Amino acid sequence: MSQDTTGKSVEQIKALEEKFDPEVRFRPLQPATAWLTAILLFSLSLFHYYTAGFGLLREVTHRGVHMAFVLALIFLVFAATPSGQSKLYKSSLWRPGGIPLPDWIFAIAAAAAALYVPYVFHDLAFRIGNPLAIDVVMGTVMIVVLLEATRRSMGWPLPIIAILVMVYAVFGRHAPGLLVHPGASWPTVVNHLYLTSQGIYGLPVGVVATYVFHFVLFGVLATRMGLGKLFIDLASAVAGRYSGGPAKVSVLSSALLGSISGSSIANTVTTGSLTIPAMVRIGYPRHFAAAVEAAASTGGQITPPVMGAAAFLMVEFLGIPYTDILLAAMVPASMHFFGVLMQVHFEAKRQGLRGLSPEELPKAWQVLKQDWPVLAPLFILIAVLLNGNTPYLAAFWGITACMVIGVLNPRNRLMPRDIFDAFVTGAKYALAVGAAAATVGIVIGVVTLTGVSFKVSYIVTSTAATWASSIQPFIPFDVMSMANLTLLFTLILTALVCILMGCGIPTTANYLIMVTVAAPILVLLGVEPLVAHFFVFYYGVLADITPPVALAAYAAAGIANANPFKAGNTAFRLGIGKILVPFVFVFSPSMLLVVKDFSWASFVLATGGTVVGITALSAAFSAWMFGHIGWIGRTILILAAMLLVAPELYTTLIGLSAVVIVATWQWLNGNRTPVAQAG
Repeated sequence: MSQDTTGKSVEQIKALEEKFDPEVRFRPLQPATAWLTAILLFSLSLFHYYTAGFGLLREVTHRGVHMAFVLALIFLVFAATPSGQSKLYKSSLWRPGGIPLPDWIFAIAAAAAALYVPYVFHDLAFRIGNPLAIDVVMGTVMIVVLLEATRRSMGWPLPIIAILVMVYAVFGRHAPGLLVHPGASWPTVVNHLYLTSQGIYGLPVGVVATYVFHFVLFGVLATRMGLGKLFIDLASAVAGRYSGGPAKVSVLSSALLGSISGSSIANTVTTGSLTIPAMVRIGYPRHFAAAVEAAASTGGQITPPVMGAAAFLMVEFLGIPYTDILLAAMVPASMHFFGVLMQVHFEAKRQGLRGLSPEELPKAWQVLKQDWPVLAPLFILIAVLLNGNTPYLAAFWGITACMVIGVLNPRNRLMPRDIFDAFVTGAKYALAVGAAAATVGIVIGVVTLTGVSFKVSYIVTSTAATWASSIQPFIPFDVMSMANLTLLFTLILTALVCILMGCGIPTTANYLIMVTVAAPILVLLGVEPLVAHFFVFYYGVLADITPPVALAAYAAAGIANANPFKAGNTAFRLGIGKILVPFVFVFSPSMLLVVKDFSWASFVLATGGTVVGITALSAAFSAWMFGHIGWIGRTILILAAMLLVAPELYTTLIGLSAVVIVATWQWLNGNRTPVAQAG
């Protein structure tokens, strides 16, 4: 059995990923069924690869073919119960090919229901608003199989939300207060969700079928050809020799690997299997080592150029180029990793931890000399994007480059079987997000059918205004106006809902729901749409390190053999940059670079204040700057950080002055003796 540096087997690491990420809990299959499933998965990847390079099909046909493959395959590769996820069944009359007969029926029904809408497309315009009985039947079948497919691949929370909103659509006349509406018949609901582009076949499925699938496939191929290993080796060469080196390697390698991976948990177990034991070996407490890896890995979904599905959804929602999304994400993503890095640095200084010795580290120039060809596909993808082409065409050329260079590269050569396996794995990893996108389409469809988002907007803004009017008289020096205070409370409410939703719903689905319900609230208060979308996106991602359901932190704790809840709490603290930065760019949008009223003065003020503020908070949480910090100094630093991230110049200067005073005192009088801390 192969072993990695944690002392855990590769199989155990894979089991950890499956334990905390339901999207990769694939059931074992009999050889014949495994080959059939692999061929179907390969065909799905090949379909998307071909259409990306040679032209998409008609919109409804493209989405229908995509959904037919995705939903049917989910019933083949995901078991209905936990016991079925690990047990290999023998083939029998009731289990053809080792798969229960009901799953085959579900798979066939899913494919038929998904392809029905493209089949009747020629007269669909005459049916919308006046569906035939067969339309209602097929639509009902589609909704049932979709909910079951999502439950299998993602768990219960998202299907429950979809069921509740459909109940609300039908029985809205019984809803309380402002949420009441006349209600809709079941045929009307099915018509809206199934036959129009406002529901299941709407924008979320379109984005997954047009963009997301291709980038998932690119990430799998790039990792197979050695790009992930190159990133880890480069991070080790650059950061490993400094104080607390393995933790800094964890942050840097997670940032690099995150540029091609949109999964927090996959990023955690990939880099964590190498960095966590190294952190523990030099003296970091186990829970802290796990927290560092989890906090850094959650940055993958906000790191250009591959930011997961949400970035492509923004392109479609906002109607702006993907390059604008990449530019807007650059500074906030940097602030997240900077925040984790500063806390890692202060913790290392506080505990007197060493870096890695030269013998333990690779040489950067040797790494690049040996493996530079594997960087080419990423550069090609970025170049095609920056040349103004569509993201799916960029992914096509990136995938093509991966295959060509992988075959030609003698150091880590990809054989035809490796490419086949990568296409199969890429399709597998995209199944769950495909089902989730279609299920979120149900939620969006009900919102557009009932108009509930306007009512929610009114409830939230009126609540925030009431709180603001209550607290405003107690705020000294008129630091915030009534309008800004109302916006602040609205942001806090929105952030809390994003985090709570993220406890059971994956990031993409969380973003889609919140952008449908919450983003209009922020826009109503004068926030630019791009800024509003980034705000809900960032707080959706934060859920992966927010207890009680901090899945990335729990996966890292499994590698470190640490207390999961303690690791989750520490990871949340380490992610302070991701907590603060969204509030900064709402009040100072210039941080996102591509906003309408961008100015360099505002950008420098916001970004500079955030850098110093995150440093101050990191020092306060670590109780160390140039030496040990007492509770008075820590309190001053926390208050200073709050002032530094405020949008006004005078508050920034006050906060900066306070930080300078504490830092000067630390430099002259600080106790520099490292403090040993039990793990």
